[in-house]
Amino acid sequence: MKQSSFASITLKTAAVHTVTYFIIGVLSFLFLDYTVKYADPAIANFVRQTDHPLVMAGPFFQILRGLLFGIVFYTLRQSIFPHRRGWLTLWLALAVIGILSPFGAAPSSIEGMIYTVLPAWFHIVNFPELFIQSGLLAFLTHYWFNHSEKRWLNWSVGVVTSVIVLLSFLGALSAFGILSKAGT
Repeated sequence: MKQSSFASITLKTAAVHTVTYFIIGVLSFLFLDYTVKYADPAIANFVRQTDHPLVMAGPFFQILRGLLFGIVFYTLRQSIFPHRRGWLTLWLALAVIGILSPFGAAPSSIEGMIYTVLPAWFHIVNFPELFIQSGLLAFLTHYWFNHSEKRWLNWSVGVVTSVIVLLSFLGALSAFGILSKAGT
Protein backbone atom coordinates (compact mmCIF):
# COMPACT_ATOMS: atom_id res chain seq x y z
CA MET A 1 0.00 0.00 0.00
CA LYS A 2 1.22 3.52 -0.79
CA GLN A 3 2.70 5.62 2.03
CA SER A 4 0.62 3.96 4.69
CA SER A 5 2.71 5.26 7.56
CA PHE A 6 0.94 6.70 10.55
CA ALA A 7 2.56 10.11 10.03
CA SER A 8 1.68 10.25 6.34
CA ILE A 9 -2.00 9.45 6.84
CA THR A 10 -2.53 11.63 9.91
CA LEU A 11 -0.72 14.65 8.48
CA LYS A 12 -2.51 14.43 5.14
CA THR A 13 -5.85 14.06 6.90
CA ALA A 14 -5.12 17.04 9.16
CA ALA A 15 -4.19 19.20 6.17
CA VAL A 16 -7.20 18.17 4.07
CA HIS A 17 -9.55 18.62 7.02
CA THR A 18 -8.20 22.11 7.74
CA VAL A 19 -8.49 23.22 4.11
CA THR A 20 -11.96 21.77 3.50
CA TYR A 21 -13.22 23.05 6.86
CA PHE A 22 -12.02 26.56 6.05
CA ILE A 23 -13.27 26.71 2.46
CA ILE A 24 -16.69 25.19 3.16
CA GLY A 25 -16.95 27.25 6.35
CA VAL A 26 -16.29 30.52 4.51
CA LEU A 27 -18.75 29.61 1.75
CA SER A 28 -21.38 28.63 4.33
CA PHE A 29 -20.76 31.83 6.27
CA LEU A 30 -21.31 33.89 3.12
CA PHE A 31 -24.18 32.02 1.49
CA LEU A 32 -26.07 30.77 4.56
CA ASP A 33 -25.82 34.13 6.36
CA TYR A 34 -24.41 32.76 9.61
CA THR A 35 -24.07 36.20 11.19
CA VAL A 36 -27.85 36.64 11.13
CA LYS A 37 -28.65 33.00 11.97
CA TYR A 38 -26.28 32.88 14.95
CA ALA A 39 -27.68 36.17 16.29
CA ASP A 40 -31.22 34.74 16.34
CA PRO A 41 -32.43 34.82 19.98
CA ALA A 42 -33.21 31.08 19.86
CA ILE A 43 -29.57 30.35 18.94
CA ALA A 44 -27.50 33.21 20.37
CA ASN A 45 -27.06 31.66 23.82
CA PHE A 46 -25.98 28.34 22.35
CA VAL A 47 -23.23 29.38 19.90
CA ARG A 48 -20.56 32.05 19.86
CA GLN A 49 -21.20 34.93 17.50
CA THR A 50 -19.24 35.00 14.25
CA ASP A 51 -17.07 37.93 15.37
CA HIS A 52 -15.90 36.19 18.56
CA PRO A 53 -12.10 35.66 18.76
CA LEU A 54 -12.44 31.90 19.27
CA VAL A 55 -14.60 31.64 16.15
CA MET A 56 -11.90 33.51 14.25
CA ALA A 57 -9.33 31.08 15.66
CA GLY A 58 -11.47 28.07 14.69
CA PRO A 59 -9.47 27.08 11.59
CA PHE A 60 -6.27 27.10 13.66
CA PHE A 61 -7.70 24.40 15.94
CA GLN A 62 -8.79 22.23 13.02
CA ILE A 63 -5.27 20.84 12.79
CA LEU A 64 -5.94 19.01 16.09
CA ARG A 65 -9.31 17.71 14.88
CA GLY A 66 -7.70 16.63 11.62
CA LEU A 67 -5.01 14.71 13.51
CA LEU A 68 -7.74 12.92 15.47
CA PHE A 69 -9.52 12.03 12.23
CA GLY A 70 -6.17 10.86 10.88
CA ILE A 71 -5.72 8.45 13.78
CA VAL A 72 -9.06 6.86 12.90
CA PHE A 73 -8.33 6.86 9.17
CA TYR A 74 -5.00 5.15 9.87
CA THR A 75 -6.70 2.34 11.79
CA LEU A 76 -9.20 1.90 8.94
CA ARG A 77 -6.60 2.24 6.15
CA GLN A 78 -6.88 -1.37 4.90
CA SER A 79 -10.64 -1.01 4.49
CA ILE A 80 -10.55 2.39 2.81
CA PHE A 81 -7.49 3.38 0.83
CA PRO A 82 -6.89 0.33 -1.40
CA HIS A 83 -10.47 0.41 -2.66
CA ARG A 84 -11.56 2.60 -5.56
CA ARG A 85 -14.68 3.75 -3.74
CA GLY A 86 -13.15 3.64 -0.27
CA TRP A 87 -13.86 7.34 0.09
CA LEU A 88 -17.61 6.54 0.10
CA THR A 89 -17.11 4.14 3.00
CA LEU A 90 -15.17 6.85 4.80
CA TRP A 91 -17.83 9.47 4.07
CA LEU A 92 -20.59 7.16 5.29
CA ALA A 93 -18.68 6.59 8.54
CA LEU A 94 -18.14 10.33 9.02
CA ALA A 95 -21.77 11.14 8.24
CA VAL A 96 -23.31 8.47 10.46
CA ILE A 97 -20.94 8.65 13.44
CA GLY A 98 -19.81 12.25 13.21
CA ILE A 99 -22.94 14.07 12.05
CA LEU A 100 -26.13 12.11 12.60
CA SER A 101 -25.21 9.96 15.61
CA PRO A 102 -22.36 11.41 17.71
CA PHE A 103 -22.25 10.57 21.41
CA GLY A 104 -23.94 13.79 22.42
CA ALA A 105 -26.81 16.09 21.59
CA ALA A 106 -24.94 18.04 18.91
CA PRO A 107 -26.76 20.36 16.52
CA SER A 108 -27.98 18.55 13.38
CA SER A 109 -27.69 15.15 15.05
CA ILE A 110 -30.61 12.90 15.90
CA GLU A 111 -29.89 13.39 19.61
CA GLY A 112 -29.66 17.15 19.10
CA MET A 113 -33.04 17.24 17.42
CA ILE A 114 -34.60 15.27 20.27
CA TYR A 115 -32.89 16.67 23.36
CA THR A 116 -32.08 20.30 22.60
CA VAL A 117 -34.49 23.20 22.37
CA LEU A 118 -32.83 24.48 19.21
CA PRO A 119 -35.37 25.11 16.45
CA ALA A 120 -35.64 22.50 13.69
CA TRP A 121 -34.49 25.01 11.05
CA PHE A 122 -31.15 25.36 12.82
CA HIS A 123 -30.49 21.63 12.68
CA ILE A 124 -31.46 21.40 9.01
CA VAL A 125 -29.64 24.52 7.79
CA ASN A 126 -26.33 22.97 8.88
CA PHE A 127 -26.72 19.85 6.73
CA PRO A 128 -25.23 21.23 3.49
CA GLU A 129 -22.08 22.43 5.25
CA LEU A 130 -21.66 19.24 7.26
CA PHE A 131 -22.26 16.76 4.47
CA ILE A 132 -20.26 18.66 1.84
CA GLN A 133 -17.25 19.20 4.11
CA SER A 134 -17.21 15.60 5.34
CA GLY A 135 -17.59 14.34 1.76
CA LEU A 136 -14.71 16.49 0.57
CA LEU A 137 -12.58 15.37 3.52
CA ALA A 138 -13.22 11.72 2.65
CA PHE A 139 -12.75 12.12 -1.11
CA LEU A 140 -9.68 14.36 -1.05
CA THR A 141 -7.89 12.37 1.66
CA HIS A 142 -8.54 9.16 -0.28
CA TYR A 143 -7.42 10.80 -3.53
CA TRP A 144 -4.26 12.28 -2.02
CA PHE A 145 -3.30 9.00 -0.38
CA ASN A 146 -3.68 7.16 -3.69
CA HIS A 147 -1.90 9.86 -5.72
CA SER A 148 0.90 10.84 -3.35
CA GLU A 149 3.32 11.02 -6.29
CA LYS A 150 1.69 14.27 -7.42
CA ARG A 151 4.07 16.84 -6.00
CA TRP A 152 1.81 19.76 -6.95
CA LEU A 153 -0.84 18.29 -4.65
CA ASN A 154 1.59 17.91 -1.76
CA TRP A 155 2.83 21.48 -2.17
CA SER A 156 -0.52 23.15 -2.78
CA VAL A 157 -2.32 21.50 0.14
CA GLY A 158 0.67 22.18 2.39
CA VAL A 159 0.88 25.85 1.44
CA VAL A 160 -2.87 26.45 1.68
CA THR A 161 -2.99 24.72 5.08
CA SER A 162 -0.09 26.85 6.34
CA VAL A 163 -1.71 30.08 5.13
CA ILE A 164 -5.06 29.18 6.72
CA VAL A 165 -3.46 28.31 10.06
CA LEU A 166 -1.26 31.43 10.05
CA LEU A 167 -4.08 33.83 9.13
CA SER A 168 -6.43 32.24 11.64
CA PHE A 169 -3.81 32.48 14.37
CA LEU A 170 -3.04 36.13 13.54
CA GLY A 171 -6.75 36.96 13.35
CA ALA A 172 -7.30 35.47 16.78
CA LEU A 173 -4.33 37.36 18.25
CA SER A 174 -5.73 40.57 16.80
CA ALA A 175 -9.26 39.85 18.04
CA PHE A 176 -7.93 39.18 21.55
CA GLY A 177 -6.05 42.50 21.39
CA ILE A 178 -2.61 40.88 21.48
CA LEU A 179 -1.66 42.30 18.08
CA SER A 180 -2.21 45.99 17.69
CA LYS A 181 -4.03 47.28 14.64
CA ALA A 182 -2.04 49.11 11.97
CA GLY A 183 -1.59 52.80 12.72
CA THR A 184 -2.32 52.54 16.45
